[in-house]
Amino acid sequence: MSERADALVLFGGTGDLARRKLYPALAELAAGGRLPGTVVVVAASDWDLDELRRQVEASIRRFGAVREAQVVARVLDALDYVEGDYRDPATFEQLAAALHGSRRPLLYLAIPPSLFETVVAGLARSGIAARGRVVLEKPFGRDLASAQALNRCVLDAFEESSVFRIDHFLGKDQVLDLLVFRLANSLLEPAFNRHHVASVQITMAESLDVEGRGAFYDEVGTLRDVVQNHLLQVLTLVAMEPPVDASADALRDEKVKVLRAIPSLDPGQLVRGQYVGYRDEPGVAADSEVETYVALTTTVESWRWAGVPFSIRAGKALPVTATEVVVEFKRPPLPFFARCDAPPPAPNRLRFQIKPGGEVGLQVQIKAPGGDMVSHPVELTYRYDERSEGTREQAYARLLDDALDGDQRLFARADGVEEAWRVVAPALGSGGPVHPYERGSWGPAAAGPLVAHAGGWHEPEVGEHG
Repeated sequence: MSERADALVLFGGTGDLARRKLYPALAELAAGGRLPGTVVVVAASDWDLDELRRQVEASIRRFGAVREAQVVARVLDALDYVEGDYRDPATFEQLAAALHGSRRPLLYLAIPPSLFETVVAGLARSGIAARGRVVLEKPFGRDLASAQALNRCVLDAFEESSVFRIDHFLGKDQVLDLLVFRLANSLLEPAFNRHHVASVQITMAESLDVEGRGAFYDEVGTLRDVVQNHLLQVLTLVAMEPPVDASADALRDEKVKVLRAIPSLDPGQLVRGQYVGYRDEPGVAADSEVETYVALTTTVESWRWAGVPFSIRAGKALPVTATEVVVEFKRPPLPFFARCDAPPPAPNRLRFQIKPGGEVGLQVQIKAPGGDMVSHPVELTYRYDERSEGTREQAYARLLDDALDGDQRLFARADGVEEAWRVVAPALGSGGPVHPYERGSWGPAAAGPLVAHAGGWHEPEVGEHG
């Protein structure tokens, strides 16, 4: 294990991300005795230390899972505040003074990507970068060229071993269970390949619309917002080979191999949609062609997966909020236990529900009740215990703790980021028409033929969680 960081610096610490996610994560770290003794917030807001403490306490009380008074007090005692313009060298001189005595600070950039280069340059000039680690929030660029430029900028000041590109999705228990369930159960290994798997579907549905974030969303769209990062990362966990060891590079090597095996998207195999009423949202252009829904089918051209369709869809204003992976296996070669007039047995399906609640389900065939020798499907299900949700480590706390330790296993590497952008690049500028769809529907009908091989899209089973 690398030397643990002895200080944490939050750039943009007065923003929404810090308020909703980062400060509650600090409370979780404090509760486990894992919070550094120094936490410096750097921002342009006209605050002082007392105001920062008031804001942080309010954030933890409202959004945190851990709110005990003694824990909150530990967080507040660790805080320091540096007010200043990121373009002003004096800001970084003040930060260096606040970090006096720190041997290994962790520098968290919770700021717009347009400011990354400015802040990284300031950290390099001040000498802070030479001994620090840096955490970057997505998006890591807007396309392949900007991602490459960002990587060059960051790697001029930091070694790759000191760069942590954070995607909170990878800190979720249910996402990590994709990897554990696959690799810790040897019964799956003989069947997890092109010989036995018919198709894979990944769905990320949100019932909410853009919720007043129209100006932001109209600059991004669904492909950039969740497909290029979250959902391609989920795909790599489904398709990757077992790593040779438990190191960060061994794990990320296998994920990058999957991305390299995915052809650049064919716009003809991608459908974009926009919910009716999106153009009426504040901040959205009246003639906007930005997608709020995207569906695609691709392949992983590796020995294990060649020819198996991988389908992804994501969208807003859909019927439910759910993220789910369905691995559908091939049908038995003969419908042995069936009447001649009975439908063939449904294929086995392995279902990973990431959101809500979280479930793992395996659909199998058993004999139907009655005298006939016919089968019917049942699902064997494990459901995460929601009663322990508040006590389980949340994604940001897990990832912050890993970054403090220097553990990069759940963080993206430069080559992985660039490969993901390479995959989606053809669809960014020429993704075809944007089809309208009604709120509460499953998106445009044009997405249906993408999964004709599977008989249609599998609708997420939200049950009592939904």
